[in-house]
Amino acid sequence: MDLHTMTQSLVTLAEDNMAFFSSQGPGETAQRLSGVFAGVREQALGVEPALGRLLGMAHLFDLDAETPANGYRSLVHTARCCLAHLLHKSRYVASNRRSIFFRTSHNLAELEAYLAALTQLRALAYYAQRLLTTNRPGRLFFEGDEGLSAEFLREYITLHKGCFYGRCLGFQFTPAIRPFLQTISIGLVSFGEHYKRNETGLGVTASSLFTSGRFAIDPELRGAEFERIIQNLDVHFWKAFWNVTEIEVLSSLANMASATVRVSRLLSLPPEAFEMPLTTDPTLTVTISPPLAHTGPGPVLVRLISYDLREGQDSEELSSLTKSESQWTRELWQRTQQAPRSPSLVVHFHGGGFVAQTSKSHEPYLKSWAQELGAPILSIDYSLAPEAPFPRALEECFFAYCWAVKHCALLGSTGERICVAGDSAGGNLCFTVSLRAAAYGVRMPDGIMAAYPATMLQSTASPSRLLSLMDPLLPLSVLSKCVSAYAGTETEDHSDSDQKALGMMGLVRRDTALLLRDLRLGASSWLNSFLELSGRKSQKTSQPMAEPMRRSVSEAALAQPEGPLGTDSLKNLTLKDLSLRSSSDTSDTPEMSLSAETLVPSKPSNINFLVEPEDALEEVEARSELSAKDRGPGARDAFPKGFHPRRSSQGATQMPLYFSPIVKNPFMSPLLAPDSMLKTLPPVHIVACALDPMLDDSVMFARRLRSLGKPVTLRVVEDLPHGFLTLAALCRETRQAAELCVERIRLILTPPTAPPV
Repeated sequence: MDLHTMTQSLVTLAEDNMAFFSSQGPGETAQRLSGVFAGVREQALGVEPALGRLLGMAHLFDLDAETPANGYRSLVHTARCCLAHLLHKSRYVASNRRSIFFRTSHNLAELEAYLAALTQLRALAYYAQRLLTTNRPGRLFFEGDEGLSAEFLREYITLHKGCFYGRCLGFQFTPAIRPFLQTISIGLVSFGEHYKRNETGLGVTASSLFTSGRFAIDPELRGAEFERIIQNLDVHFWKAFWNVTEIEVLSSLANMASATVRVSRLLSLPPEAFEMPLTTDPTLTVTISPPLAHTGPGPVLVRLISYDLREGQDSEELSSLTKSESQWTRELWQRTQQAPRSPSLVVHFHGGGFVAQTSKSHEPYLKSWAQELGAPILSIDYSLAPEAPFPRALEECFFAYCWAVKHCALLGSTGERICVAGDSAGGNLCFTVSLRAAAYGVRMPDGIMAAYPATMLQSTASPSRLLSLMDPLLPLSVLSKCVSAYAGTETEDHSDSDQKALGMMGLVRRDTALLLRDLRLGASSWLNSFLELSGRKSQKTSQPMAEPMRRSVSEAALAQPEGPLGTDSLKNLTLKDLSLRSSSDTSDTPEMSLSAETLVPSKPSNINFLVEPEDALEEVEARSELSAKDRGPGARDAFPKGFHPRRSSQGATQMPLYFSPIVKNPFMSPLLAPDSMLKTLPPVHIVACALDPMLDDSVMFARRLRSLGKPVTLRVVEDLPHGFLTLAALCRETRQAAELCVERIRLILTPPTAPPV
């Protein structure tokens, strides 16, 4: 059914139901039903033209005709899902309203919930129209006037969100996902209650997740509490909640449903430098230094997973690196016949918003990968923010990748084909590790498989990120808190009732965060030694604040030829700048920039995906000196006269963070990397989700690679949420999406066929 036909059918049914209940007398329930159908009629008629305009322009933002996917399409699809549900419910009411079994209160509550959702979706459609008219053709991220951007984003975050977390929870996803999301939402609000009361110190037991039955039977209460939690609790809460899957009981249950593998060993790579040959001249080497950022040298934990026991995996050298191993496993190996080394190796970086989870959380699907691919998998347990902010995770992942390339024989592989793979934050690390490998001149992976990656961590809006208003797994404020933690700008929340309720342990956590922040600021001086954008060493050497050993790149890696971009800082780099630079970019030299100038936080403010710093906003507005007429319509003016979306009752989102331009660094936001860096990437395969707030990250990154002539594929799965890999065993749709990721990895690991002679 097309959009216009659906809308007209809904309007006709709404008018019929409205007339019926208006004739039922002055009763409160009948009047409310009449009123809700009047609201459905009004919002349906109002949202249809806006959705039609978005749909008429959406094709301009696709990667190609075979990949019709971008945030505009996703927003229209979500609104259609809401309209379809209201149409179904309106038909049900029209057919059963005279029945003695008609549950008036239940149907009224559901209609009111979906009416609220449709109202908010209408507001998002108007916001998307604003992006459409402001952005340059083909651009999905907000590139308008900075003052307009500030006003737009500040307006957007005030919208009411609770309606999407109650009865309407997950309505946009496949039906098989919704019971899981409801269970997660009940667990989340229960977890939030225990966390707030600090009943178990810094941790919360698994049994406490589902002890609040009132949230299960009262969807409206659950939605309101869900909204309060996502807006007001800090990143430590999300770290604790997401790590619940690693509780021994839950992880054991997950592993019981996964494939059985011969090898699953946790290894500890020693923090010792080693040499790697340069790809351009193998007689020359470059030093790969251990991770040093913020906390100095330290081991890197990795997990080796292999379906078969292969040559080298039971060697004494590898056993000496094993962190924990049972005697039973060793005896089993002695009775197991060894398989030959695989020609392939997969290096995996897990997701978790840079703040949570480890390879253990992702082990169930990694075991399936190891079985299906017939290749050993090395998953990296990189250090997590906020205790270990950028670039610690990047350093550890790059060190582990290089170690794996050098010691692939110990891992049961000959290393003929190497793939790096990751999801979400891990997808980001796939790109940045590869960019760093190119800058060092060492062996590059043969390809990248990134599932729903984050490629743009800069503060900006896009149509798909508008979906964060309703996403139960990636809410807006949670995205911002994770990015701020990774950027090294996360600190304690301002004092309010929630923070006070955390008690003494909350104060300890706050003071610890302050201490870590001070240590980070002192330790960041080592980044002065990193490459500038042009690939040259900085001509000015600042006085180091930390010990001399805090250097993460060897002198050989620093000696890069001068590129065409000069020494401009990436601090002010935007997508518009990149498009202008690309036309004159002629160098293929890999370029890096992790200068101290781009890392040191400058002043207190908000830094996140969609919210600009308040101080910065005031400066922008004061500097612009543009009248409202010169600027054009503002965010509120995007709404037609008489339309007023619902506003949040939870107050302003609590994000007392520090501003840093580091989010524009290409090793944090690879979408902002100059063309000369992106040209060094190997073939890229991206698997994204149509209903993911991060969809536009994947679409724009694929478009940039395609414009550079780089081999890239983008597959977008429908009706699934961000993080579907960790839900692979949940339903048929998630299993099919996970199989698509395996298929892409297999393409990378398959040697190219020689052309016929």
